[in-house]
Amino acid sequence: MADDTIRFDDGASYEILMGRWSRLAGEQFLQDLAAPPGARWLDVGCGNGAFTELIVQRCSPSAVLAFDPSPGQLAYARSRLAADAPVTWAEGDAMRLPVADGGCDVAVMALVLFFVPEPAVGVAEMCRAVQPGGTVASYHWDMLGGGFPLAAIGAEMLKLGHTPRMPPSVGASTLEASRALWEGAGLQQVRTGQVSVERHFAGFDDYWNSAALSSTFRPMLEALPADHRVQLKAAVRERLQAGDGPLTVGARANTISGVKR
Repeated sequence: MADDTIRFDDGASYEILMGRWSRLAGEQFLQDLAAPPGARWLDVGCGNGAFTELIVQRCSPSAVLAFDPSPGQLAYARSRLAADAPVTWAEGDAMRLPVADGGCDVAVMALVLFFVPEPAVGVAEMCRAVQPGGTVASYHWDMLGGGFPLAAIGAEMLKLGHTPRMPPSVGASTLEASRALWEGAGLQQVRTGQVSVERHFAGFDDYWNSAALSSTFRPMLEALPADHRVQLKAAVRERLQAGDGPLTVGARANTISGVKR
């Protein structure tokens, strides 16, 4: 069942849990998006700044407005970029962005759309913020297609009779739903795609701890009976065919972009 109470407040634990994954997918996403240098960017739900940092490093923006509802995430984000980076960090709600109409050239959501309670409103806000001819784009884990980096843990939780928490708008993460949202917002030249990534871990415990020690996933594990936690860890290890050495885990994200007329 969907649960809209998932929160990300610890930038450091998020970096280990998801920030590194976000950069892996973001590299390919930005390469495919091919935005021109000097563009004005809007980064909606910037989290701890992992993707924002990529925009600065790869796209030579003239300015980036980066919004997130979590002060803790923003505090971490501010620490990862130089003080003279062309980024303005601020608290903001994806459905009520404090930005002027048409003030940006590119508006993006990185691993955010499925957390927006009303995805269509979030897409409409990005459309409002870009000028005509501007780009509205997003990438999000293929949650329902097994592309989430922690899909193995979720699948084994279900086998033990426990339903993992899901983002409130998980249905928006499919390619079909994303296309419907972008076309419904009146965007043109809508393109969808997928990016597959791999993350290398020192071993199974490195992978497990990236989730189990995070402030987000830890409460889910702690809510399980002790014997089920032991069973879950063993089952995930077996599912990933993890031995005693390094481990590589794959993930898949759906991408979408469109142009404002």
